[in-house]
Amino acid sequence: MLDPLGGLERTHTCGELREQDVGKDVVLMGWAAKKRDFGIFTFIDLRDRYGLTQVVVSEEEAEDAHTKAKSVRGEYVVAVKGTVVKREEGTVNEKLPTGAVEVRVIEILILNEAKTLPFELEKSGSQNLASEDLRLKYRYVDLRRRFLQDNLMVRAKALRKMREFMDSKGFVEIETPILLKSTPEGARDFVVPSRIHSGKFFALPQSPQILKQITMISGLDRYYQLARCFRDEDLRADRQPEFTQLDIEMSFANQEMVFRVMEGVLAEVFSLSDAKFETPFPRMTYADAMRRYGSDKPDIRFGMELIDLSGEFEGTDFPPFAKTLEAGGEIKCIVASGCAGYSRKILDGHQEFVKRYGASGLAWIKLGDETTSSLMKALGEEKINSLAEAAGAENGDAIFLVAGRKSVVAASLGALRKEIAKAEDLVPKGVYKPLWVTEFPMFEFNEDTENYDPMHHPFTSLMDEDVPLFKRAIEGGEKDLLGKIRAVAYDIVINGYEIGSGSIRVHQSEIQSLIFKAQGLTPETARERFGFFLEALEYGTPPHGGFAAGVERIVMLLCGTDNIRDVLAFPKTASAQDLMMDSPGEVDKDQLDELGLKIAT
Repeated sequence: MLDPLGGLERTHTCGELREQDVGKDVVLMGWAAKKRDFGIFTFIDLRDRYGLTQVVVSEEEAEDAHTKAKSVRGEYVVAVKGTVVKREEGTVNEKLPTGAVEVRVIEILILNEAKTLPFELEKSGSQNLASEDLRLKYRYVDLRRRFLQDNLMVRAKALRKMREFMDSKGFVEIETPILLKSTPEGARDFVVPSRIHSGKFFALPQSPQILKQITMISGLDRYYQLARCFRDEDLRADRQPEFTQLDIEMSFANQEMVFRVMEGVLAEVFSLSDAKFETPFPRMTYADAMRRYGSDKPDIRFGMELIDLSGEFEGTDFPPFAKTLEAGGEIKCIVASGCAGYSRKILDGHQEFVKRYGASGLAWIKLGDETTSSLMKALGEEKINSLAEAAGAENGDAIFLVAGRKSVVAASLGALRKEIAKAEDLVPKGVYKPLWVTEFPMFEFNEDTENYDPMHHPFTSLMDEDVPLFKRAIEGGEKDLLGKIRAVAYDIVINGYEIGSGSIRVHQSEIQSLIFKAQGLTPETARERFGFFLEALEYGTPPHGGFAAGVERIVMLLCGTDNIRDVLAFPKTASAQDLMMDSPGEVDKDQLDELGLKIAT
């Protein structure tokens, strides 16, 4: 029979007791992490979220309690009353903060029993983790692991730091609605059918973008929110269908003002890890980031930058490279220091790796006592040596070359750069390298729709010097010029992760209408989707700008994990399912009828 808790209250947590507490009468409550039976003595490691304390029950000192302790099993919920004593010499556990003491129990209450766990908590703390799907199904058990509990504590502290900093700078926390109108901003909306307004739908916010801009129009000149956002898109290890972002907006702001606020809040948050962020953060244009690293979110903790060898192949009669240059492509390489010893298996693996990013192949050169290359027959030894010199490679290095469209070369070599750095342990641990990436293109060509889509979102302002070119592109019908327009848009990147992005916004209705037109939206469609916002812009909108930073990605970095599910209490799987609740789930026919919906088969 289980014991009632009654009016009993715990006096200390399981991580609190120290030598100075010896002699105190205490009440502890928690889970039985482990039990060891030594005849007249029974030892239980009692655990809660604060730590672990060893309690011991003696048959001679507390016969009834000892009998009850014998029946305790793993993860039973128990309460104990007893006295803190110093552990005997030779039994101190240096690994535990409470390891110098134990509690001599005089009474034990079994508050609840537990079935055998679906996986072992102690083993799951090592490399022998149970499958992630199993752990997500029994998330309430998985969350008992110290690693995950610590991560959630870090998350809570990070959110508190954000709020404290934003409050100190005069920002007002404003909550925006969750049920909105569908105004597609790039990703798919999650839509919610309306029962009252049959045939109409709400949408869950991808971000509070329009609403935070409207707060600027309203005169609330400094807004922030820890906003819940929803995007119905394919998932990755660092992405979830619902997430939290630190969302800010400022009136009468230029780019430098936004930078100072974001640098300040990130420096404050990352102080939780003893990281020292020097401000201002370094900056790099989008064009330079793509040219040097093949990515708009470069990890600058290590080198291995992309080197353009296109000039070395001018006039080449080697068909693959000649055709690439004729088509306006390029030939670039990276130098992997000390990797000339790579085996054929590794080289073949890298070959397959770059093909995932659209590359047709990967050429290589290994510099050693005898230089070898996949291009030796085609180019000859003299040219190979010339290429090595142009790349700045030294004896013992390996050079990897990709030829193709600029986007393919950037994506494949940029990814290979990170892959090699990880394999060769070139990335320093416990180091944070923030970077502003600026001057993004305003538009990128969408081959599916044959339109130009905003690279960030359609509410991003243009660089002042590019406005005449933009008007010429729209009003003069020179659509190809859209690819040359730059935006006052910026991302913060830390260690190869895009932590957040922002921009100075469009505050003139005329320019906003032209941007919608550039997207291929007719005036009627633009009015249908964004009419309320276009009208709001006509009522005295101040210049304004802002930023949104992903809370989960920040906490991922703070906790040293690369899996976003490790910093969420109840995450979804890679296929957007909640295995614990078995959602998404079906609804019954009555609910569908009430909403006027029918499932197509």
